[in-house]
Amino acid sequence: MAALALLVLAVSVMNPAFGNGAISTSFVKTLGKTLCLCLAALAMDIVWGYTGILSLGHMAFFALGGYMIGQWLMYARTEEIVVHALASNPIPPTPQEVAQGVATQIFGVVGGSDMPAVWTFAHSLPAQLALVVLVPGLLALVFGWLAFRSRVTGVYLSILTQAMTLALSLYLFQNDSGLRGNNGLSGLQNMPGMRGTSQDLLSVWFFFASALALALIYLVLVRAVAGKFGSVIRAIRDDEARVRFLGYPVESYKLTVFVATGVICGIAGALYYPQAGIINPAELAPIASIYLAVWVAIGGRGRLYGAVIGAAFVSLLSTWFTGGRVPSVPLGFYTIDWVDWWQVLLGLAFVAVTLLAPKGIGGLFDLAQGLRTPDRKGAPLGPEDGSLQEQEAVE
Repeated sequence: MAALALLVLAVSVMNPAFGNGAISTSFVKTLGKTLCLCLAALAMDIVWGYTGILSLGHMAFFALGGYMIGQWLMYARTEEIVVHALASNPIPPTPQEVAQGVATQIFGVVGGSDMPAVWTFAHSLPAQLALVVLVPGLLALVFGWLAFRSRVTGVYLSILTQAMTLALSLYLFQNDSGLRGNNGLSGLQNMPGMRGTSQDLLSVWFFFASALALALIYLVLVRAVAGKFGSVIRAIRDDEARVRFLGYPVESYKLTVFVATGVICGIAGALYYPQAGIINPAELAPIASIYLAVWVAIGGRGRLYGAVIGAAFVSLLSTWFTGGRVPSVPLGFYTIDWVDWWQVLLGLAFVAVTLLAPKGIGGLFDLAQGLRTPDRKGAPLGPEDGSLQEQEAVE
């Protein structure tokens, strides 16, 4: 929290809108998007690091949250353009003409001119904000209920979540899905009703909103995992059968975690894509959810600050490598271009962390504080039965 506060203070001082302009608008957006990815990593850490459910589909909830807010942004912005274009007509346009003009503008790129049913509430910001929570939450509820009641666990559950993500991605690639197919939703960085507001200021506002969301949800999750709920989900991760035999409703706990983390990812996506400016079905590709798991593993799963560190570290490093700022390395027979080799490095880092440092970057804090996992080497965890009997006999 202190590091986040310092980051917010630094951006407040150095942003190009009302600061000294030491950092660019694009970098402010990069930092804001990074905070949103940290929020998604928190959700992944709860579902995987604390509960033991390796979900390879949580970025689907992230993208759905972006699609829900993107519908309102695109509709409202297009409506402004259509109304302005029709204002010069001798006869004022009717609401039906405006709606038809909006539909033609949005769906003309895919050969359509009618507003699909999935855009029913696109004109209403409160409704779309509600859908940011409801759509990812409902999908997580239905999928989780079907999977957990069947007691699907381990790698089989991971495969199912990946299949869900792939199926949703392939469906959205179709033009008749109602979300413009491969074109996706664009122009999301343009806020309706704020034509005179510069991107410099909008980027700072979204950065602050992302930081606030990360701080609030982080505090809620810290409190949740510190109590009984956190103890139960960690026990489910370590020995699900024993927790079930103790009488705890394991499926209910897992479903609660799955739905709650899906909603968190939806909120993160709703903050991310207005800063990115565009969303398309490629954002739902299964590889995105695998990246999310890699971030958590590198940061250190099972510790919330580790998930934040991992997501921020890998995201910013990826931006640096893929942004062309790192010079290529000529080897004579071959030139290493980091834009092409970055993903290889990320994969090697994941393997190295898994084998050599399972606690990730967060484990460095344990070393700094002198905290070590007890190495009992098979020794009993308590006194021998004979010693207890001898003590009882003496007493």
